[in-house]
Amino acid sequence: MKHIGALQAVVTADWSDPEPTAAELDAIEYEMPVITAEVELLDAQIATLDRPVSELDARRIRRLRRRVLAARRALTNQAGDRSAVGA
Repeated sequence: MKHIGALQAVVTADWSDPEPTAAELDAIEYEMPVITAEVELLDAQIATLDRPVSELDARRIRRLRRRVLAARRALTNQAGDRSAVGA
């Protein structure tokens, strides 16, 4: 039986430092408004899984979908501004 293993160190994950880097933490903080909006939308959708969706639930979900889209739009616009400054 042959041993199956990674032949290159690049393929194998490096577990010596499992903490996120400063750049990764900055990226998460930069995307946090989108992440928060998506979590709130998911919470609202989960709340309606075991019961019929009322008009109030439907309005809440529509409002949260618009919030997610607005957060994504703002993030995209900020990314465009960042690239223009760096260019």
